Order: sequence, then structure tokens, then C-alpha cells
Amino acid sequence: MAFGVKREELNAWKATVSRGETAFLTHYWYDPRFPRFRTVTKVGNSDLKRLEAWCVANGLSPRYIHNRPPFPHFDLMGEKQVEVLQREGLVEHIARFGLRPGTNYEK
Repeated sequence: MAFGVKREELNAWKATVSRGETAFLTHYWYDPRFPRFRTVTKVGNSDLKRLEAWCVANGLSPRYIHNRPPFPHFDLMGEKQVEVLQREGLVEHIARFGLRPGTNYEK
């Protein structure tokens, strides 16, 4: 389940993804398969080749892409989430959700 994301943000993410551009959407999240994590960043792009290249460039395996048309995406969690958000300059995601290395999940 997703929490803490506004409809306008979700619609903007979907529009960017649909244009074949890479978009980032961070929100509070709970999934019983990953009980330690409280946030996720969905990195989406409808152009699978671009999304795969983005994964490789960031040291992530494209095999974990959720190929769910029309919004294929890769889920970032934990330390890698914070690392990528910092590298992408998405400090508003980090500040808004209180993300710091070691703090966006339960130990």
C-alpha cells in the first residue's frame, strides 16, 4: 500500500513515464514481503531499453524491473534508494520522507 503521495504527483509521474522519460516517485509503503522498509522510490520509464540502461548505470539488475505496462518501473529501497536519490539530486524526496543512510528502514 502506498501512503504520502498526492494525486497530482502520481499523475505527473505517470505522464513523464508515458513520454519515455525517467521519473521518480517516492512514497511511504508497506509490503509484508519487505517488513523492514517504510519507503520506496519507483523509477519508471515506458521505454524499457532506457529503463534497463538506467538500472545498469546505477549498478542495479534490470531483471528486477516490474514490466507492468503502461508504467514499467524499478523499486528502490534501503541504502540504494538514498544513494540514488542523492546522485539524482532529488533532495526534496530525501527531506520529505526523512531519508538518510540507515534510517529509512527498521533494523
